Amino acid sequence: MILPILKYGAPELRKVSKDVDAFGAVLEKLVKDMLDTMYSSPGIGLAAPQIGVNLRLTTIDLSVGEEAGKMIVLCNPEIILAEGTQKTDEGCLSIPEFSEPVTRPLKMIVRGRDINGEEVRIEAEGLLARCLSHEIDHLNGVLFVDRLSPLKRSLIRNKIKKLAKAGDW
Repeated sequence: MILPILKYGAPELRKVSKDVDAFGAVLEKLVKDMLDTMYSSPGIGLAAPQIGVNLRLTTIDLSVGEEAGKMIVLCNPEIILAEGTQKTDEGCLSIPEFSEPVTRPLKMIVRGRDINGEEVRIEAEGLLARCLSHEIDHLNGVLFVDRLSPLKRSLIRNKIKKLAKAGDW
């Protein structure tokens, strides 16, 4: 089922998410809905807070569903190691139509649990490292605009206020 994605300004996007502690059919259904939502957007990553669920859960698929086996589901992810930097344009399904260059780690090691509760470790670089960093930020109540300069952040916030006032947000 495709779920609505919360937009910038929704208070749920600013909460620190709670750990996933129940693995089973309910979590599997939530993950399926998140994947349906992410692919329909289309996006390469979606965190549970973006659909109003306060759980440390994210789905990632750099192929946007085009390549079997590329989909990642991570529960309770944590960054073990981050190295180097990359600065590239970044957007977000919760802040549609906006993108800006954001500095993220070039390489990362992330540990978490899969949909069955089994521990996983992911060594990532480039776009996958960027995506993992972005989605883990969501789980901590941080949005990509928070990583911009105060001026850039203010410009985006003002544009969003105008869109909201016009009923377009």
